[in-house]
Amino acid sequence: MSAARVPSIRVTAMPADTNPYGGVFGGWLMSQMALAAGSLASQVGRGKAVVVSATDFAFPGAMTVGDELSVYCDIAATGRTSLTVAAEAIARERNGEATVKVAAGTFKFVLLDENDRPRAVGEAATSLPKEMTNG
Repeated sequence: MSAARVPSIRVTAMPADTNPYGGVFGGWLMSQMALAAGSLASQVGRGKAVVVSATDFAFPGAMTVGDELSVYCDIAATGRTSLTVAAEAIARERNGEATVKVAAGTFKFVLLDENDRPRAVGEAATSLPKEMTNG
């Protein structure tokens, strides 16, 4: 993880975010990642972007209540009406600096017009600044 990267979202895991075993629920992690990826897709697509698929999820680490979650997103691919966003979730222990990668996955978004019909990605997203892509 590069020191220059800026998270798309940062949030603290709370007791309500746990599974029956007391660990942070994977579904909560995925929802935070979807929020972060959606924010990037809407910004880059300059409008409404809805998720149509979520793939390639892995949960290589664990986090506990009180840990801070940062989600980093990059545009992985651009289609005619879609943007694919790679998301990486990193947890930082509450009272220190130690971090661990807790999840990674890919979201595909379709851009919609004012009538909720797919619209072309257009020039705005195809000429992205380097810091918004994984290139």
